[in-house]
Amino acid sequence: MESVLSEDLYRNPHRLSHCGKTISFNCKRAPGTNDNEGSELIFCSLSFEREGNTFLKAADGAAVISRKRLAHVDIVKCKSVTDAHKRATAPCVLVIKKSEKRSSFQYSLLTLSSSNRLEPCVEFKLPYQMKGAVYILQGPTVLWRHEGGVLYTSPQAEGVRQVPIHFSHCVVGELPLHKGQVFVLGLQKLPEESTSQTLGYFVEDGQVFDGSVILPHLYISITQCILVVAADRVDGVLKCDVVAATSNRQLVYFENGVVKDVCQLPFEQPENIQVVNTGRYGSLFAVSFCEGHVCTIWKETFQVAALWSSVTSIHVDDFLGCGTDQMLLVFKDRVIALEEFLITDLCGISFSEGLIALWDSDDESKNEALDDKIHDIPAVSSKPRIDKLWHRTTEGRMVVGVILTTDRSAPVTNVSLSILTDTGQCSRPAVIQTQSQVFWLPAACSSPSSSSSSSFSASTFPEPPAKKSKQHNAISTNDLNACRVAVTAVTKLTPLLNSGRVKCHVMLHYIQTPDAFSFMSNQRPVVLHCGQVMLTIVLLFSPDEVREDFLSLLAVLDHWVFHIDSPEYSLGDINGWIQKRVGCKKIEVSPQYLLLNSSGPSALMLLNWHQITPFQGELHVHSREREKSLSV
Repeated sequence: MESVLSEDLYRNPHRLSHCGKTISFNCKRAPGTNDNEGSELIFCSLSFEREGNTFLKAADGAAVISRKRLAHVDIVKCKSVTDAHKRATAPCVLVIKKSEKRSSFQYSLLTLSSSNRLEPCVEFKLPYQMKGAVYILQGPTVLWRHEGGVLYTSPQAEGVRQVPIHFSHCVVGELPLHKGQVFVLGLQKLPEESTSQTLGYFVEDGQVFDGSVILPHLYISITQCILVVAADRVDGVLKCDVVAATSNRQLVYFENGVVKDVCQLPFEQPENIQVVNTGRYGSLFAVSFCEGHVCTIWKETFQVAALWSSVTSIHVDDFLGCGTDQMLLVFKDRVIALEEFLITDLCGISFSEGLIALWDSDDESKNEALDDKIHDIPAVSSKPRIDKLWHRTTEGRMVVGVILTTDRSAPVTNVSLSILTDTGQCSRPAVIQTQSQVFWLPAACSSPSSSSSSSFSASTFPEPPAKKSKQHNAISTNDLNACRVAVTAVTKLTPLLNSGRVKCHVMLHYIQTPDAFSFMSNQRPVVLHCGQVMLTIVLLFSPDEVREDFLSLLAVLDHWVFHIDSPEYSLGDINGWIQKRVGCKKIEVSPQYLLLNSSGPSALMLLNWHQITPFQGELHVHSREREKSLSV
């Protein structure tokens, strides 16, 4: 393979991923005399080379799009989709050729064959230029909207066709079935009525169906993009799991048209959703946004895992040839030849400063790999210091926690713990599902209300009012150089004890930024090995320090965050008011928490007031009882 080709190909490339490679497309003037100079579509296929930590050219080529000197040629979109005729996935690129007077617009959809040749697939002419979202879907099918109508074409359609239903709002997607189908969901006004119904339309066979089995009626008008995770037909009825990104900055998980989970998104204007299958570690949803923002959400916990900005493109594929998916993020500041990029699966693979794995396949070198290699993913200015590793068991769950110190000059965000179990029955550890939280420790820092700078948080963005919080995000520091925090992970105990004796590796995940307010600039996820804990029946009854017992209790209690906003009056001494009004007592081991007087442990409630400004604050409520309300 050659080194990367010349820079002129990468001035404004369109990229896709295919079979572990990245393919860039661009248009340029074809060589020749002034009389016959035309336009070419050129491509370059790049393959990742581990040793040199770079992308090398695997193949390139070109196809003449126009032989007219004054014709203007542009790339509309490119995507790798399933070719129904070949029954294989193929890279596709849609090109527009504009006439000199811009009176007609010729479109060509080309596919890149396995022999690296650009071959025409569909050609069609329109009296207008496509505006807004244009979709390349399985088939391959090109679909777009124009003047309120939905139009499409494909090799099977034999020309441009229009969906015979007029939708006031519509959403486009495809089913991941053996015989996949492209569909359009929309709202259709009922004749002589003020209401509308949700309809779906399969473009391949023209079948109309009840669209509410995919998305509820109220979500059609606010959905920006969707991804059908799984689909099946049971007795002729469509069953499917869907994730949808909405204009309300939410990612919503639906099962058969019913909302099952919601995650608040950190950015506005979502454009695309991809699924990242990391194998035994679980799955992620990668959501792309306008203006180069990207965030990932764990499918299992439906929590934000990481976020980046200044991303020119994101691709999901097996770039390392290891049998699972990784994300390739290309950043705007170094677009040329993919010099500035990140390959990661957020589960131990992070290739940007060299490829580092969480563990070796050889059992004997596994622990050494964890200790020696994890600390180098990636190089950072100052890592958090692990002061203590501990674990507890309570109410049928195991709580693992670390006490760590972070330097205020090197703040970190998106902090969580993961647990890798090593039972001796398999060659590699397995990641178990956990729920992670972060707690501020007052021993080395002043009260959170004394500062509004947050340099260490489990989540960069606050959750909406009165919404149950899955991760603690009210940790602040003062002018001291260091702050101590506790990070916990909770998992069910029974599966771990089936083998009798379990050794667990504890991994700390975080993102380090230059300062507390620069979380949007090219972040890199870091994984730090904190040590091991051994879980045995004997250890279930061993006493330990009161502080860790209290943190374990916080980790297993239900948690709500109430955002208080008082624009006209300052909030005053809310802590003192709560103690008098409700009758609470301070917890001796952690005075910022108040214990609500209760008749027994089943009614236990802990309160924590965090004042952000004189006019704003957050009330954190921890309780065992989901139905219990606080009257203030």
